[in-house]
Amino acid sequence: MNGSEIQLSRLINASKPRSVLGEVRRIFSYHYPTRHFSEVRRSYTLILDLFQGRFSGYKACNTEYHNLNHTLDVFLAAARLLDGYNLRKRGLALSTAVNLLRASLLHDAGYIQEDWDEEGTGAKFTVRHVERSIAFLARHGRDFGISEEAIDSISQMILCTNLSVEIEGMSFISNEERIAGAMLGTADLLGQMADRVYLEKLLFLYYEFKEAGIGGYKTEYDIIRKNVDFYEMTKKRFSNELMKMYRYARYHFRERFTVDRNLYLQAINRHISYLKKIIKDDSTNFRGKLKRGSWIEDGREVVELS
Repeated sequence: MNGSEIQLSRLINASKPRSVLGEVRRIFSYHYPTRHFSEVRRSYTLILDLFQGRFSGYKACNTEYHNLNHTLDVFLAAARLLDGYNLRKRGLALSTAVNLLRASLLHDAGYIQEDWDEEGTGAKFTVRHVERSIAFLARHGRDFGISEEAIDSISQMILCTNLSVEIEGMSFISNEERIAGAMLGTADLLGQMADRVYLEKLLFLYYEFKEAGIGGYKTEYDIIRKNVDFYEMTKKRFSNELMKMYRYARYHFRERFTVDRNLYLQAINRHISYLKKIIKDDSTNFRGKLKRGSWIEDGREVVELS
């Protein structure tokens, strides 16, 4: 496969947790002593237990958009941004890097229901899932081997995934923590929007929003139509609140795969380009156009980011 043929989804099978863990470990080892990755691995193991129903006191994940695959996508995206940043800058301290990767694993723990909760699914927590994720961390940080100081830092990073939070107004203990928070907020958006099955999963997101009582989406088609506007908002957040951290993915792909492109933005742009075609063409049922066999591979608009 030459450089022009490489696509994000072909680099690694992100649906296999062990493959993702191995890739993140490899990336981590470029900059930090590999022995310290055991701190990340512990969080990874417990998060798998949580999402798969083996963590005492909690049910298995029952949301289909914010699921384990999404968490692993964010875990991998955070590692890639960290690598790109470290290649270009002075590099984040070991403790900050470890906390960033832990935060990526824990950021959606708030979607998981306690085992006594028989009402609906974890989607009902959509509006306050970030708050619940931070509460989960405070309650179980010791289980994850996380110190009180690290819990505070990781909580600040997780808060950066809340789209309604103004990161500029947050109090961080250091500029490094702010950078890591912006990195996690960026990884959360890149990870979900560049997912190979993002278009199909948007329908799952609609039903999560519906259960949560989030207004503005009366039909499945509404979430398709409004997603284009969501990306316009996302690009502004990337450039402002999130400190243009998306740029560092390109340095990762250049160094590790000899591909001088931001494969995340390329994948997202392909999705958005296709969504625009769906919206423009109302001659057939849009659901049929979301089948994977109908996806196009050649839509490559110029992303208004550099």
